[in-house]
Amino acid sequence: MREIVTFDAYATLINFELGPTTLKVLEDRLDLDNLDVDEFLDDFRVMRFQAVLEAYRPYHEVLHSSLRNAMRLHGLEYRETDGEALVDAVPTFGPWPEVPAALRQLKTKYEIAIISNSDDNLIARNVENIGVEFDYVITAQQAGAYKPDRQTFKHAFRTMGVESSQVIHVAQGWEYDHIPTRDLGLKRRVWINRYGRKGSADYQPYDELPDLSGLPKLLGC
Repeated sequence: MREIVTFDAYATLINFELGPTTLKVLEDRLDLDNLDVDEFLDDFRVMRFQAVLEAYRPYHEVLHSSLRNAMRLHGLEYRETDGEALVDAVPTFGPWPEVPAALRQLKTKYEIAIISNSDDNLIARNVENIGVEFDYVITAQQAGAYKPDRQTFKHAFRTMGVESSQVIHVAQGWEYDHIPTRDLGLKRRVWINRYGRKGSADYQPYDELPDLSGLPKLLGC
């Protein structure tokens, strides 16, 4: 029976440095003496999550609207060029150091795929930056929905021509990936806990690793 290892892309495979990039884009207007940077970036993260729970729209629009709303919340002037600069930065991000070697080892036994909350044109260069060929790259644009909507995962299963029981899903994203997949009947789930967050027994079973370096051994490669 075919088995496919699927991955979330950003923060799981790709070093998604959205926080530092956002601060660089806005550095000419940030009053660091009066702005709580951590709070601002956390609000921006929350705005992005709220945006993907709404009716589908392309991810570049999600970034624009989320940044605009976070800036308004903190009394900062938003310019269209801010959102454009952020969108332009996304394709430049490359993989975490251990990722390419781990993926190549996994490919000796499994098909590998990406299921990402992204636009096709944004993620294409990120995949090139990883330097490993994927059997499938499935985006929210193709599914017409964002994770955590299960429609995204079900679209991916149909595209790959597999049942959920043939899928091992690997992701850093807790709310985007591990919460919605708990009851989808996946063969296995692996949480890449890069940031040392606390998990939950309510969403077991899942394996937990700090990065991808131990994944091939975990999956028998």
